[in-house]
Amino acid sequence: MDPTTQAFLAALIGAVVAGGAVLAWAISDRQHSFVPEPEEPAVPPAVATVLSVLRSSAVVVGDDDTVLKASAPAYAFGLVRGNVLVAEELTSLVRQVRRDGQIRETELLLSRTNMPARHVTARVAPLGARLVLALIEDRTRERRVEAVRRDFVANVSHELKTPIGAIRLLAEAVLDAADDPEAVKRFGGRMLTESDRLTRLVQQIIELSRLQGDDPLEAPVPVSVDDVIAAAVDASAIDADTSKIALVTGGTKGLEVFGNTEQVAAAVSNLVANAVAYSGEESTVLVTAKQAEDTVEISVVDQGIGIPADEMDRIFERFYRIDPARHRSTGGTGLGLSIVKHVAATHGGDVRVWSVEGHGSTFTLSLPRHHSSQPQETSA
Repeated sequence: MDPTTQAFLAALIGAVVAGGAVLAWAISDRQHSFVPEPEEPAVPPAVATVLSVLRSSAVVVGDDDTVLKASAPAYAFGLVRGNVLVAEELTSLVRQVRRDGQIRETELLLSRTNMPARHVTARVAPLGARLVLALIEDRTRERRVEAVRRDFVANVSHELKTPIGAIRLLAEAVLDAADDPEAVKRFGGRMLTESDRLTRLVQQIIELSRLQGDDPLEAPVPVSVDDVIAAAVDASAIDADTSKIALVTGGTKGLEVFGNTEQVAAAVSNLVANAVAYSGEESTVLVTAKQAEDTVEISVVDQGIGIPADEMDRIFERFYRIDPARHRSTGGTGLGLSIVKHVAATHGGDVRVWSVEGHGSTFTLSLPRHHSSQPQETSA
């Protein structure tokens, strides 16, 4: 190969190499300067931030029914498992909103395996073009309160009818027997009995309503257990004497509990009155107090009719009576133990019962102890 040809080939190879280098540099430069467009986020950042602080249950669902984001309460409530909506009713509502873009709000009863059904309100709305947002509020407690209120009003109405109707009938009997002094006296005495019963019923309804409306104790004070027991025994002394029932007190003296004086007195008075009302003649009702670590236990023991085992769980219900026939003679309202239970709960204590049918019962009210009290042991 002559020198001229060699020179030409060398120049050609150099040009190719140089061109390749320039092309490589250009490609590299384009790669470095190219910024890929970000993909659209599954859930907008602002929405994700809001969901993280929501106290209600909130769920963002994608176009394939996959849960893309959910608040912590939604998981705790059991609405979401993994990335799937558990409630079929809610899933169906989400699909309807995705289909027509209309906001929907409804009430649902969500059932879960081995768990009580929950009443919820669900508001479902479109969130952009692809996403659907569901907000769920648990209304179970509100529904329960409404049911209790309805039952309470119905029970009150029923209970008030009896004494009011009796008083009316007795008043008519008095008018018809205006010329018979003995009959007027007899009917008048029964009217007094029914009016006293009506008065007790109204007072206990007012007392229970007031207790239920009270907030947790804001300023509890030391309450003398001795004074509370003495007042409760004194309030039932006449009824006890009429039935020849001995009211006996004992236990530890000088104890104090921490709470509301009126509420504690009402609770103990109801326990003593209940024991007297359901005890037989010439029996004994014992009221004692003792210290138990950080609490004081006030026990009322009677030798009355006792409580059947299958009714033990119901005795604290409003208007519930162990012996429906017996309350007509005792004048019971069925509210006393409800008041006791509510006072115990308000004070952070509890009330429990031991009973054997036909042999009597022991009710024990446990309340927080005031530690500065100086107990003195005594015998019953």
